[in-house]
Amino acid sequence: MNPALPTDPPVRFADAEEINPFQLLLDLPDRAVARTPESGLDDVLAELALSGAMVFWWTRWQPSMIHAALRAGADLPDIVRATGRGASDVGRRWWRWADVQTRLDIGGRPSVGPVEVRAIERRFGLGVVR
Repeated sequence: MNPALPTDPPVRFADAEEINPFQLLLDLPDRAVARTPESGLDDVLAELALSGAMVFWWTRWQPSMIHAALRAGADLPDIVRATGRGASDVGRRWWRWADVQTRLDIGGRPSVGPVEVRAIERRFGLGVVR
């Protein structure tokens, strides 16, 4: 038996949230493809729990990827096209993430420095909504 694959699929969000996010990416498509109109309650609940955990994980992860894209030279229109979200939503998500990162102390320094945040804010212009 492969220990990475659960013997029983999680049917609760709390259990699915404990699964490694990359494993969720592998498990969710298998669940969705295997489900049929005749699937039982546990199969449907497992797909719902896995997809809920995936959305929750990705919602937390996306702002750091927005920041990585900005560091790589993307501008706001690039990110809007890549995410399918509006400029104000992208800015709001990034700003909330950046606000936490500038207050996060790692070895006496913030995770993201305030100078970097201000430089990105200037690139956003009026697109950032706090």
